[in-house]
Amino acid sequence: MNTRPRSTVVAAALLTAAAVPASGQTAGLAAGPANGGAQGAASIPDFSGIWARVSFPGFAPPFTGAGPVTNKKRSPNGAPSSYGYVGDYTNPILKPQAAEIVKKHGEIELGGAHAANPRTQCWPEGVPLIFTNVGMQMLQQPDKVTILYSDTYEIRRVRMNQPHPVDVTPSWYGDSVGHYEGDTLVIDTVGVKIGPLAMVDLYGTPHSSALHVVERYRLLDYEAAKAAEERNEKENLGIPMADNGIARDPDYKGKGLQLEFTVEDEGVFTTPWSATMIY
Repeated sequence: MNTRPRSTVVAAALLTAAAVPASGQTAGLAAGPANGGAQGAASIPDFSGIWARVSFPGFAPPFTGAGPVTNKKRSPNGAPSSYGYVGDYTNPILKPQAAEIVKKHGEIELGGAHAANPRTQCWPEGVPLIFTNVGMQMLQQPDKVTILYSDTYEIRRVRMNQPHPVDVTPSWYGDSVGHYEGDTLVIDTVGVKIGPLAMVDLYGTPHSSALHVVERYRLLDYEAAKAAEERNEKENLGIPMADNGIARDPDYKGKGLQLEFTVEDEGVFTTPWSATMIY
């Protein structure tokens, strides 16, 4: 849902950081429409504003098909636990080696310690792990979209209506190119760098250099967004909007922003899988 900034310092810092130009890239084979497929400015959906979620980490399974690793640790009422990220290593999307990594990560959490992840060790979060940020702001321009994340103060830059380079140089957030399909913003990301703590979620699920993520953002009306939010909270922890620099507007009855994303990585997963999130 749209939110009000609680701290002008946070908002100013994000906007200042967004002004830093992205480095140039050499064009190569296309992963979406090239310049000729650009959508007219008048018909581009408006995703401006600060968006926030009320659940964490936030990945919810799709209605059908393969879904993400979810938290096995539950509270007595059956809701996801607020203490410990214990991933379901029996999820059939995981190849044996990946399942073992998720299992060991969960054993550390069950033992009362925090398993290392990019957040606890101050490493950049790659895609799609960066989606676990509770708040984000999207700045739309004709040639690029800049996404600012509130929790970890990270920034992604998406080149619009351009192809991926023939040879992608791996980077923390990968090479992201986007285009509009009607009321939907589609972002295609490859080339996410493999660091010491490379993972796609907070359960330690790893990724390889073959990681490919496709995001689809679209607006939902208030009732549909509310229903999606309630569904997401079945697999995620509900959180108050109080301590992360933004506060939810209690009077907001407008549209919500839905993110649907698909993950492919033949080095880790047996099949592509999808998840949804709602802001």
